[in-house]
Amino acid sequence: MNEPFIKIDLHGLTQEQAVKVVDRAIASAGPGTYQLHLIHGYNRGSSLRSMIQNWYRYDSKVKRIMPGDNPGVTVLVLKELF
Repeated sequence: MNEPFIKIDLHGLTQEQAVKVVDRAIASAGPGTYQLHLIHGYNRGSSLRSMIQNWYRYDSKVKRIMPGDNPGVTVLVLKELF
């Protein structure tokens, strides 16, 4: 994957399944990939949001974690744009 912004839909996944999907996306991200937009939902997706923030907080490939354009999205920044 070498797109600058990758969207990954995590709806309906357990935390364990979501970790596998996100880990695979991080590992396969090319040098031109800046952000992963993780779509988890905001009502029943809050447990996934918390897991993402806690699990990837100390990942060496993730520069920072920020909220997306709505409460159902979390963005993992892999590379700064500037």
